[in-house]
Amino acid sequence: MADPIRTYQHFREVPDTLWRWPNFSPAEIACRGTGQLKLHPEALDRLQALRDRLDKPLIVRSAYRSPEHNRAVGGAPRSKHMEGTAFDIAMSNHDPAAFEAAAREVGFLGFGFYPRSGFMHIDLGPARVWGEPFPVRAVPFAAEAPPAREVLAESRTLKGTGAAGVATVGAAGVEVAQDLLAEAQGAVLPLVPYLDTLRWLFIALALAGIAVAIWARLDDWKRGLR
Repeated sequence: MADPIRTYQHFREVPDTLWRWPNFSPAEIACRGTGQLKLHPEALDRLQALRDRLDKPLIVRSAYRSPEHNRAVGGAPRSKHMEGTAFDIAMSNHDPAAFEAAAREVGFLGFGFYPRSGFMHIDLGPARVWGEPFPVRAVPFAAEAPPAREVLAESRTLKGTGAAGVATVGAAGVEVAQDLLAEAQGAVLPLVPYLDTLRWLFIALALAGIAVAIWARLDDWKRGLR
């Protein structure tokens, strides 16, 4: 036996024990103008089934409309919204073609297309279609890929810090070599005048490596790679 259709003067009057649609609230389904709600279990069951099938939120632009609110917004005189069996769903987070196919699979029969306003009307029937077709999207909503990560061996940051490290060790090595060579001046005395120049060359290389590392980090941050 089908669940009875109930009408409430305000959505806050709906008992919690009667509300079994976890992804929707009475406020979302109620009339936007009066707060009234016609609880149509079959329509809401199909709406929840559509939500489950698509596995993403359904933004309800309009659901039940009281007769006075339907007139105020220029709705059709026999609009299914007044029966609680119609829903206007935003397409901002859906591919319209995939949405329509899923809605048909769960039992919706009436479809109205409103691409300029960004929503699709669905209802329990009778079967009919109206409105301007949605433009075909070149790339439907594909799964988002995680940000690309640099290969460790090719990382600009690693290269920069590596160069800085090598240069720093080189500068320190020059100082050690200078001390050792000072003890053997007789054998390598001609090299001593060049040691200070070599040490400063390594220090300059270290500073350049650090600068490259900092620039790479900032650039990666701007591009969302880290």
